[in-house]
Amino acid sequence: MSLRRTAAVLAASAVLCAVAAPVATADESPSAPAPKRPKPPSALYGKDDPQYDGVWRQSLALLAQDAVGVRPAEEAVEWLTGQQCADGAFTSYRPDPSQPCNAKTVADVNATAAAVQALAALGGHDRQVGKAVEWLKQVQNQDGGWGYNPGGASDANSVSVVIGALVAAGEDPAKVRSAKDRKSPYDSLLGFQLGCGAKEAERGAFAYQPDAKGRLAANDDATAAAVLAALGEDLVVEPGGGDGGASAKPLECGKDGKDGGRTPAEAAEGGAAYLTRVLRAGGGHLTSAMPGAEGQPDYGNTADAVIALAAGGHRDAARASLTWLEKNAPKWDKFAGSPAALGQLVLATRAVGGDPADFGGTDLVERLNATGPRPASVPADGGDGDGEDSGDGGKEKDGGKDGDGSAVTWSFVGAGLAAGAGIGFLLSLRNRRRSQ
Repeated sequence: MSLRRTAAVLAASAVLCAVAAPVATADESPSAPAPKRPKPPSALYGKDDPQYDGVWRQSLALLAQDAVGVRPAEEAVEWLTGQQCADGAFTSYRPDPSQPCNAKTVADVNATAAAVQALAALGGHDRQVGKAVEWLKQVQNQDGGWGYNPGGASDANSVSVVIGALVAAGEDPAKVRSAKDRKSPYDSLLGFQLGCGAKEAERGAFAYQPDAKGRLAANDDATAAAVLAALGEDLVVEPGGGDGGASAKPLECGKDGKDGGRTPAEAAEGGAAYLTRVLRAGGGHLTSAMPGAEGQPDYGNTADAVIALAAGGHRDAARASLTWLEKNAPKWDKFAGSPAALGQLVLATRAVGGDPADFGGTDLVERLNATGPRPASVPADGGDGDGEDSGDGGKEKDGGKDGDGSAVTWSFVGAGLAAGAGIGFLLSLRNRRRSQ
């Protein structure tokens, strides 16, 4: 579920800088007006420019709403299905869906996988889900994985979100094999894990990708995503039974210090042990490694870790970090108006058995609903998925927002962690399924 931020995001920021440079040379006047971008469609959640994350954030919003019993606005669902290309793929955002995708259209593996998860959860979209899954299979790399865009080198985050999509669509990821080498997504995913040859403190972590020399570096974002995927889970984790107090077991290494073959479940357990150590050392949260934000709390990745730990049955550790989020998330610049961030927190709270309508005194569901078109209905109990529909079309439950796409303004919306509005926006793109 991360932006965390990927090489693709950094590349996008570099492109923006490159594009901006000649403009500054041609017109050095400080008063030159900035070009205006079209207003986002009213059916889309969030007010920020959707160029890089429109499908992603819509999918997260719809997933979270459905998980707590909110029936989304029909126009919001239709907007998402309308973003699909004829071959089944989704792009990050199509400003004019009436224009067919062509050879120049850049498909987005992560957006496609997120859309599959949302549409599968909502139900009634078998055709769209089936076409998207078939497209994902067609662009699978020979190592069993996927990259950010089709044909790109596999990375742990993209592989993870596609595994979640396959699971949501009723597919067995272990049986989705590459055409030539017959590798599965799990084969690819486990190749990113740091094993017995790594420093003890980093064992079990996952890397985003190997570097140019094939070395793996621990990446918290990739680890949270990979743990969830290795457990065979999608983004919506059901609250588990029992006390959830079992500690995650670190990777086992023999006396020779060599890795033996391990199952995806064993890999997930090792990754959960790594996350638990890092979260405990950080006082309950993960820390950003993004340039300009080093050492700052990473709220989105922390929420991802909560979901991953809850999925593995380590709910005590997950609750501890959720408690930290309840106290500190209002400081997050994405907390008030970002549908992806709010959806992520809704899913994290629900995964550990909490109430998204009372997140440290904040109703996350109400705020999420307020970032987009008025829901068709909400549960009478406010949104835990167990009550009856209110029957009022969400008028009393959606923060008093009209269906024009405008969000409620909250007093604690702060500046982004990264300097500059352009870079700050880029860092908000696909909330949590991106990594550097």
